[in-house]
Amino acid sequence: MKIYVDADACPVKEHIYRVAARYRLPVVVVANSRMRVPDTPGVELMIVEGGMDVADDWIAEHVEAGDVVTTADLPLAGRAVERGAACIDFRGKEFTPDAIGGLLATREVAQYLRGSGVYGGGPPPLSPRDRGRFAGKLDEVVNRMLRAARKPPPPAAR
Repeated sequence: MKIYVDADACPVKEHIYRVAARYRLPVVVVANSRMRVPDTPGVELMIVEGGMDVADDWIAEHVEAGDVVTTADLPLAGRAVERGAACIDFRGKEFTPDAIGGLLATREVAQYLRGSGVYGGGPPPLSPRDRGRFAGKLDEVVNRMLRAARKPPPPAAR
């Protein structure tokens, strides 16, 4: 299991590093430019150069079932969930297979409304409560994924 971080706009990297250290999990921080990451074993900075969605594309190509992705990008979340990864946003909301379709549709409507000038603005700033919710959800998701990885497979049908 690895934790992939869509890092260019990630405001909760320190929380991710703490949870990863607690469970001794590798972290892959994916960004379009150089950034500071802890000089500790298991934390890797992957710099991807190019256009707007290059970091998202890199994560989507490398994530595997059982990994965890942290992102606020809905299309990336959809691609990660489709590959069997757990995915949470920076406010602690988990993207699930049941919910991702509706979230993507809502995103399209919001983009249309913004483009026509009817709707403006973005999400509110991240609060301390949001950061705490994120840390708790990441810990919960990692625990769940580790338990699932240890669970023996069901007996074969005879």
